[in-house]
Amino acid sequence: MVRFVLCHGGAGSDAADEDGPRAACQRGQEILDAGQSALEAAVAATACLEDDVRFNAGTGSNLRLDGKTIEMDAACMSSDGAFGAVAAIQRVKNPVQVAQRVSDTPHILLAGEGATAFARRCGFDEHDPGSSRAVRRFEQLLSVQERIGEWSLEGLRQAWNFDAPIEDALGGDTVGALAWDGGSFAAALSSGGTTAALRGRVGDVPLPGCGLYAGPAGAVAATGDGEYIARAILAYRAYRRLEEGYSAEAVVDWALAELSADIDIGLLIANEAGFAGSARHGMAWYGRSDGKESSD
Repeated sequence: MVRFVLCHGGAGSDAADEDGPRAACQRGQEILDAGQSALEAAVAATACLEDDVRFNAGTGSNLRLDGKTIEMDAACMSSDGAFGAVAAIQRVKNPVQVAQRVSDTPHILLAGEGATAFARRCGFDEHDPGSSRAVRRFEQLLSVQERIGEWSLEGLRQAWNFDAPIEDALGGDTVGALAWDGGSFAAALSSGGTTAALRGRVGDVPLPGCGLYAGPAGAVAATGDGEYIARAILAYRAYRRLEEGYSAEAVVDWALAELSADIDIGLLIANEAGFAGSARHGMAWYGRSDGKESSD
């Protein structure tokens, strides 16, 4: 495979919304066609998904438990070791682009007010990422929890009595992209976090080796229940299996089996031989390369 871009709309995202990742892949492919790097392509594709209100990142990010606050995480990494991330950043349109700017500094992660101030210094304008979709998700969560804070996640899953999946209300999905430009791999992720979260909560996305990883052997992008993904250092461990020669499909199967069956999770995995993607509860994703397209 000479070059590729693949994108996902998050674990539990509606497979019918595949046109979102498809459009993001098209944007990433345009970047590659213009001779730019895999990192530029992955970031551009992820920014495209941040601008799609159907997905939990950028515009469309979830509200926190106060019903007002939106804090976003994003990260990007290339196979030469460059890494940049932001955590709990507020009021920017495309957190993944700010994360890329962080990768140009001696730091790897900026958080909270410092991340937002850095974004302003870099010329990123004030932007309200709130949406009616986020309000609906928050109201649905409130309607099932008479006393917020007394439900465990598993208890809430067992008691859930809405037609829509619990993932639609909790909103723990993350958008992301992988790219290969024929010489280097890159990964990028962005998330509006989960609705059932306190102020300042940081998930797996901006933590190196947890939500994403890229190296000479390939790239990994995870999505789902961030605390569990982070504790497992899942992306780096999946990448190590690529180094050991496992196929992308085999690594996806391994990762899905690595966490217990009640944990929501999805992954995209890629190496020079190909790519694969899957999720426990479905996922809108799409991949395109010179000679191959897939969302299966």
